[in-house]
Amino acid sequence: MSAINSKNERIFQFCWTAFFIIITCIAMVPILRVLAVSLSGKNAILAGKVFILPVDLTTEAYTRALQSGSFVNAFWYSIVLMLASTVINLLMTVLAAYPLSKKGLVGGKIIMTMFVLTMYLHPGVIPEYLNVRDFKMIDTVWALIIPGALSAYNMIIMCNAFKGIDEAIYDAAKIDGCSEARCLISVILPLVYPTLATLGLFYAVGRWNGISDVLYYINSSKYFTVQMVLKQFVESINVSVEEGLQTNLVAENIKAASIVISMLPMLIVYPFVQKFFTKGIMVGAVKG
Repeated sequence: MSAINSKNERIFQFCWTAFFIIITCIAMVPILRVLAVSLSGKNAILAGKVFILPVDLTTEAYTRALQSGSFVNAFWYSIVLMLASTVINLLMTVLAAYPLSKKGLVGGKIIMTMFVLTMYLHPGVIPEYLNVRDFKMIDTVWALIIPGALSAYNMIIMCNAFKGIDEAIYDAAKIDGCSEARCLISVILPLVYPTLATLGLFYAVGRWNGISDVLYYINSSKYFTVQMVLKQFVESINVSVEEGLQTNLVAENIKAASIVISMLPMLIVYPFVQKFFTKGIMVGAVKG
């Protein structure tokens, strides 16, 4: 009987592995396509020969993209904005989740209910815009940080991670003379580091890919993120006939190269945080 179960389990594992490999390959096709276009020559692109592998390999498009001052400035500005926003997001999440994880917090259930309601009762774009305007944040960097400073969903995950810590650890910290702040910083946060890393990546990706708030709240080009500049880049970039004759470029080259460059930060960060995903989410998903 065990041999049959073992055989069925191996078949099941094989089928699921094959399924996810196929899904991964399908999901990779658009990325490989953009990468191939960015590295291909203009004649191959115009002839429709490029699919997922570069043809007539060239890196001229990356040189041209990096020579665009607006794109490069927006790229570095977006990195700084992403880091600052992620720090604020995590700080707000921890400060909200830690007290709500305490069983004796007066009104804790009511406060948690109010947080949960924000996940289902979204006010809409116009009320949000009026709120940002009334707080004088239009066309400031704060419009890209403050409105999304806290995610109720992520806060609940962090709260459950805190609840999963044994009460004996809290008691031991108090016996050693730790205040609540010292207990949180020195004892509790190191224990929920996987959850912090996972939520930090969620916040970072959300900020890096965010463009709607830039469209709504920002008018000055100096506050444009890389996604906003990339949008304008893709819509407006052109290669003149004379330039096309002198180089191995078409507009599709530069657009694809810009998209690839904008993906690099997340591609670099993800492998370092990916190992925390399963543990981080599981720690925050089970209530202690």
